[in-house]
Amino acid sequence: MIDMAQTRIADLLAGRTPIADHAPWPRYDVDALTWDAIGQQLAAGATLLGLWGDADAVHAAVTSAELDKPCVMSLPVRSGAFPSLGRHHPPAIRLERAICDLYGFTATAAPDTRAWLDHGAWRVAAPLGGKGAAAPRDPTDYEFRPVHGEGLHQIPVGPVHAGIIEPGHFRFTANGETVVRLEERLGYVHKGIDRLMAGATIEQAARLAGRVSGDSTVAYAIAFSQAVEAALSLAPTLRAVWLRALMAELERIANHLGDIGAICNDASFSLMHAHCGILREEVLRASNLCFGHRLMMDRVVPGGVAVDLAPGGIAALHELAGTVKRRFPELVELYDGTASLQQRTVTTGKLSAELARQYGAGGFVGRASGRAFDARKVPGYAPYPDLRFDVAVREQGDVDARVWVRIAEIYQSVALIEQILAGLPGGSLDTGVAGQSAANGGEGLALVEGFRGDVLAWVRVAADGTIARCHLRDPSWFQWPLLEAAVEGNIVADFPLCNKSFNCSYSGHDL
Repeated sequence: MIDMAQTRIADLLAGRTPIADHAPWPRYDVDALTWDAIGQQLAAGATLLGLWGDADAVHAAVTSAELDKPCVMSLPVRSGAFPSLGRHHPPAIRLERAICDLYGFTATAAPDTRAWLDHGAWRVAAPLGGKGAAAPRDPTDYEFRPVHGEGLHQIPVGPVHAGIIEPGHFRFTANGETVVRLEERLGYVHKGIDRLMAGATIEQAARLAGRVSGDSTVAYAIAFSQAVEAALSLAPTLRAVWLRALMAELERIANHLGDIGAICNDASFSLMHAHCGILREEVLRASNLCFGHRLMMDRVVPGGVAVDLAPGGIAALHELAGTVKRRFPELVELYDGTASLQQRTVTTGKLSAELARQYGAGGFVGRASGRAFDARKVPGYAPYPDLRFDVAVREQGDVDARVWVRIAEIYQSVALIEQILAGLPGGSLDTGVAGQSAANGGEGLALVEGFRGDVLAWVRVAADGTIARCHLRDPSWFQWPLLEAAVEGNIVADFPLCNKSFNCSYSGHDL
């Protein structure tokens, strides 16, 4: 008998025929034993890219060293239950809890069966599973994990916060000023994106995708567009692909500048916050001049882009690149040379390389802890194979390392913008997806590098050209739990600093 727990994912899938009309990477139907074995391989070092539900199935996107490309495994749900991946692989736990809330499935042998997105206010049970009405529950009736020991006390924070910020509850257990445990409760801004996507036209769904997390609107729009294009076997125009990358790098610079300033502000160094804010404003104004919107929302669409680079845009972006190259190094020197600031950021909020690898942490969270993953490189997508850039990596895993990764990426993005402007091809902007024939239905998957990390999009396009199912996975799903680990052992007063250095998305998580 084959020991499936010791069998590599590639061997588990050997001889299986991929499901037709799923692109660009394969999807396989598997049985419960194979599903469980995949969970054990995730525990052994493979990476979970996504886990989501369907009307009668669950899907897991995975990758590993022995696979030459990501793949999706699909398990039919029998009698409303499926084997828990979370019992082998902790990063799957919250995703499983969300699936159970939305579809009413049971994750067998799951280590955590508490509701996650469902706070008891929906008045329906399992809204995507059609379970019918449900009596409202007290939203405060939630059991946080117990912590035992002498001299411990709890500090509840949120969900309403003092600043202009989305809601989230943080339950600290502390010994004096030292954090012993942090547990988060999210889901307060659940918007029902999965349900809104079902039956929407491609154009309507593209607008929804761009609003999942507004600071990453370009990244989400590219991911959704790539998934639709894969499903429909469409290739966007070359000029559109390069313009998408141009927008993505502008978005990355603006958000990194905002984060660096906000981190310094949480360390009581408001001067950096002010100067980074001024420079970020330059980026947003240039984006508006070039593409007609400060955040470039609704500018990337399936099939291409909605607008061309405005007249004078090339000159404006060259001017912006010069401004950043001239003024940003002064801010970096100010950050690095301010002893009081370094005392707050260096060694604070350390995330181990092992946890970053286990959770498949993307973006600056993973790269600051030695995980050199960037979806622009692997699996990669156009036009980045034609552009030169390095993946910025640090090993220290602290707040300071996450700042330095952002600093390096700002320099890299400025260089990428200059390369894109130098090589920007001509041609049309949009191949068009409107009016695609019924024969063009299919399924598509995409992985796109946003400023926080990799954004996953999976779509099923129905025969009538509408969206039958769409799942969008924010990098924050795998980063929020790591914030809990990183803050342990730090003082309570350093939580805002740790939190901002992660800058996880509430909205992107609470679909």
